[in-house]
Amino acid sequence: MRFQGRITQWKDEQGFGFITPNSGGERLFLHIRAFSRGQPRPGGDEIVTYEMARDDKGRPRAAAVQFVRPAGQKRTATGPGSQRWPLALAALFLGFLVVSTLAGKLPPILPVFYGGISVVAFVAYALDKSAARNGRWRTQENTLHLLALAGGWPGALVAQQKLRHKSAKPSFLVVFWATVLLNCGALAWLLTPAGGQTLHRLLASI
Repeated sequence: MRFQGRITQWKDEQGFGFITPNSGGERLFLHIRAFSRGQPRPGGDEIVTYEMARDDKGRPRAAAVQFVRPAGQKRTATGPGSQRWPLALAALFLGFLVVSTLAGKLPPILPVFYGGISVVAFVAYALDKSAARNGRWRTQENTLHLLALAGGWPGALVAQQKLRHKSAKPSFLVVFWATVLLNCGALAWLLTPAGGQTLHRLLASI
């Protein structure tokens, strides 16, 4: 038998929260592993349906949880077209780095650095998602943001779309896009004469 309720508390770092049943009564424990694969991570305040189950100690918990609709929101498109623009943005940015390097505006080490740290960011997202599903220690959000700020945001963007991880939490995405803007602003400064001279001096001192 399935029941309906609302996620009234959610701790994304720990991967668990509580559901308040629509019929009333005590809150029900909810773990991220109660969701089937392919569903987005909850952010809190979503309406869900679930089955009743018990853990090893006989305590009630939610199982086979499915989203009905995010509270206060309309359904959004989730087809291929809605997921292509972030991947296209990452590809265009990396292509821009390569073209700028071939034109002599950026040193060759810069696209290599962006590519390498993007791979590191993708792996960090993958490990964090695996940890969330298996109840292991999570990667701190600040670490993911620092990787994006350092230049790994294209890889992070790909991970968000391909892994469906950290792509539905508004507070995380606000900070993420702030790091993207800061990184792009720093890169734009490096393309100016003053920024280019500073970068070349730094590379020469290494």
